[in-house]
Amino acid sequence: MARTRHAIDEATRSKDLTGTTYIVTGSNSGVGLETARQLVRQGGHVVMACRRTEAGEQAARSFVGLDGTHEVMRADLADLASVREFADAFTAKHDRLDGLACNAGMVNMRGDLERTKDGFESTIAVSYFGHFLLTELLLDTLKATAPSRMAIVSSVVHAGSPKNRPQLALDDLNHERRDFSGMRAYCEAKVATVLYAAELADRLEGTGVSTFSVHPGWARSNFGSGGSLPMRIAMAIMRPLTRFVSDTNEQSAQTTLHCLLSDDAPRHSGAYFSQSSVLYRDKECKDGGWPMETPNPNAKNMDTARQLVAMSYDLVGLDSPSPTK
Repeated sequence: MARTRHAIDEATRSKDLTGTTYIVTGSNSGVGLETARQLVRQGGHVVMACRRTEAGEQAARSFVGLDGTHEVMRADLADLASVREFADAFTAKHDRLDGLACNAGMVNMRGDLERTKDGFESTIAVSYFGHFLLTELLLDTLKATAPSRMAIVSSVVHAGSPKNRPQLALDDLNHERRDFSGMRAYCEAKVATVLYAAELADRLEGTGVSTFSVHPGWARSNFGSGGSLPMRIAMAIMRPLTRFVSDTNEQSAQTTLHCLLSDDAPRHSGAYFSQSSVLYRDKECKDGGWPMETPNPNAKNMDTARQLVAMSYDLVGLDSPSPTK
């Protein structure tokens, strides 16, 4: 059966972004690169926040001839000091931020628990904590630029299955007492991103800043390529077989672009937006939706979201925000 893939409409695709500024993390390849490319194509200025700046510079050579502009700045989402340095450097140079695409992510496919220098489990460090700190440090700029937007990448895995819905272990986010599972850590990190987008939308209501969590689809990117040798071999074998049910990076960028640019998206601030995906375990979710209600009740519990954010402020060393409503 043919899939119906979601794509931004012509009105969104033809918007003139001259004078706007966007940040896209992890934009040296894959979905992040295609997100950045479309923003530049429409005349925007894109700050490519990359761990490896040389890779970002090389990737950005493909923007030659497009209407917009770009710059590459270093940001290692696994290193809170690097995130702070990026935020300081950005705000020293730019006084506006129309959109923040928290695209970078990782999954630990090696099997052993890995920690960052800040003591976080590596998957949740990159996918959630690094982006949490980055977003909070840039909130004043987002507010000053309003209307503005933030989209953070989640995944179909956050939904789980009817018999197994992932949930955050708030008492052990960094696997200090539990046995480690790389896939479980990945699922939990993606639950955290959905909860954060919802909490932030609630906290920022009335400011003109809209927030979203995004499932980009099953992208044909290099995501997960750093696993063990058997895992890399298995993925190489499977790649030709999955071509017809997966998405190009450009197709996978569509949901983030919709959230950053469409006129409709801000009416659904805090919501989860999803490309269609055969990987959903719930049949009714396979067509995705802009927006789509997550089938995981653990990813829409606002009490959990507020607890997560309160803990996150403490863990990344920020003063707590004003209480939400």
